[in-house]
Amino acid sequence: MTTVAPRTSAVVASSATGCEQVPPEASSMSLDSAVQVATVLKALAEPLRLRMLSLITSSPTGEACVCDIATVADVSQPTVSHHLKVLKDVGALTSERRGTWVYYRVAPALRGAVGVLLDAFAPATLEAAERASAAAGLDDVDHVLTRVAETLAEKFPDLTPETVTTTVRESYTALARTAGVRSHLVVTAERFARQRLQDISTAGDPTTAPQVLFVCVANAGRSQLAAELVRRYAGDRVVVRSAGSAPAGDVHPQVRTVLADLGATPGEAYPKPITDDAVRAADVVVTMGCGDTCPILPDTRYEDWVVGDPALASHEGVLAITDQIDAHVRELLASLLPDLEIPATR
Repeated sequence: MTTVAPRTSAVVASSATGCEQVPPEASSMSLDSAVQVATVLKALAEPLRLRMLSLITSSPTGEACVCDIATVADVSQPTVSHHLKVLKDVGALTSERRGTWVYYRVAPALRGAVGVLLDAFAPATLEAAERASAAAGLDDVDHVLTRVAETLAEKFPDLTPETVTTTVRESYTALARTAGVRSHLVVTAERFARQRLQDISTAGDPTTAPQVLFVCVANAGRSQLAAELVRRYAGDRVVVRSAGSAPAGDVHPQVRTVLADLGATPGEAYPKPITDDAVRAADVVVTMGCGDTCPILPDTRYEDWVVGDPALASHEGVLAITDQIDAHVRELLASLLPDLEIPATR
């Protein structure tokens, strides 16, 4: 009887089908890598440490003094030092002593990962918990979208019906990927499509009002606040848009409160993705923490505003961030509309 040596290759032949399949362990994370990642995640999985990271990353300078970090919770200084040491030991933070104080920054190698954690994962987790019982969207929207496209085609006769239909369906699909509340998704998609069709129609038209596009990560905080402040001060003298490089399911609850105080129309603020038509139509593109995700076009003015992220901030924190944005908005409007009279306070 001949003995067949066991195969040493990672590819295993399936006895049932005769085809070769890759074993599950060959496609999964290695044990060593999983242990290393889990160690970092375990260090981050503590409420006070997450708040410390949020404070540090939301600072305009990207760093925070230990004296400021100690204010995020009512704990003793040794406790603060312990948590900071844990974050340093896993490589999440770096520190630098200046005089009698120590300043902390997110380690460069983990800056992007921490940004995703705080800007996308954390808000999405909170939103999912809030909307666990949210109403499901329509199962069949094809006929509804067709009616929406027919209505909008009448309002944009300079565009072909095919362009309008494609824009409506693309808008619905883009919002459906991230929408936190799906019961009003068709209405929101109609608003988004209408906005996009207007941008397509007016792109390159020198007779239209100056257009500003605000872009942040989630389009659920900073960019929404900036857009509403422009509307508040400039009215229809400036066309304003906002978008996100990774749109959230909904505007952050604490930001919605401030938007309402600024006079925002209920339901008008909703996260939406960056679109080429919005970028092409913009005279000024303002980015706020979204990195290099926004297309760069010639003859378009670009600005990057360093402001805090209100995603996990308290109400007072959101108000402070709004003040930061307000100062930038005033400078922007002064350059676009020198004759515009802006009130001393909002």
